[in-house]
Amino acid sequence: MNELINIKVQNDQQLVSARDLHKTLGAKKKYSEWISQNVAGFIAGIDFTRSPESYLVKSGNGTVRKYDDVLLTIETAKQICMMSKTSRGKEVRKYFIQVEKNWNNPDMIMQRALNIASSRVKLLENKNKELEDVNAKQAEKIAKDADDVVFAKAIRYSHHAITIAELADILTQNGFVIGRNQLFQLLRHAKYLSHQRSTWNLPMTDKVKRGYFRITHRLTRDDRPYSQVFVTPKGQKHIINKALRGKFDDIYQEVMVTTFDV
Repeated sequence: MNELINIKVQNDQQLVSARDLHKTLGAKKKYSEWISQNVAGFIAGIDFTRSPESYLVKSGNGTVRKYDDVLLTIETAKQICMMSKTSRGKEVRKYFIQVEKNWNNPDMIMQRALNIASSRVKLLENKNKELEDVNAKQAEKIAKDADDVVFAKAIRYSHHAITIAELADILTQNGFVIGRNQLFQLLRHAKYLSHQRSTWNLPMTDKVKRGYFRITHRLTRDDRPYSQVFVTPKGQKHIINKALRGKFDDIYQEVMVTTFDV
């Protein structure tokens, strides 16, 4: 696939320079006005991150100027492309969708998991001298923490926030067989999602504060507002680990008896 726009990878997350996106879309507004308008509906630190003096531009005489930039998640970049309402925006959004598919390819997931494991091994090898004075209980905890990191990275599709339906697919592929509707009910019973009519299926406040979920507010084609729930990478690790370690077993048995997915 030809590279339409540069994709950065930081902390195993795919990011897009807002300045690069502004240029690629051929936006007519000045960058400062364009970025202020386009990130207004997104959450700093989750959907985008400000990156001071990180965008380097080389002038004709060889000098380099530094400009402030904003790093966007792929999901945010896709939304901005859609909001541009241009053929170029559709083209770039389609490119981002393919980038996500490639990133979520099982072979790529496994390769990233192996890379993480390799990095952990090298780190532990470099720390061997320091660990000589650590007692057996502390050493066991360090090893367990490392295993948890590799385990969580290996079984997730990616480091993007995902939908409840996608989380159900991941759980099913890892032996915790459950459908989308059943997972919604399980999370309501476990008090992760609300069961109140006015906030039905929206995350509980304490779970949002813990960083397990985020909510995106959007408009339908006929301008009706609706909210979509996404499970953050932190939430994925938390829920998957609990499910695969039997913490939801009682609720799971009840849900499987009372619901079914179509």
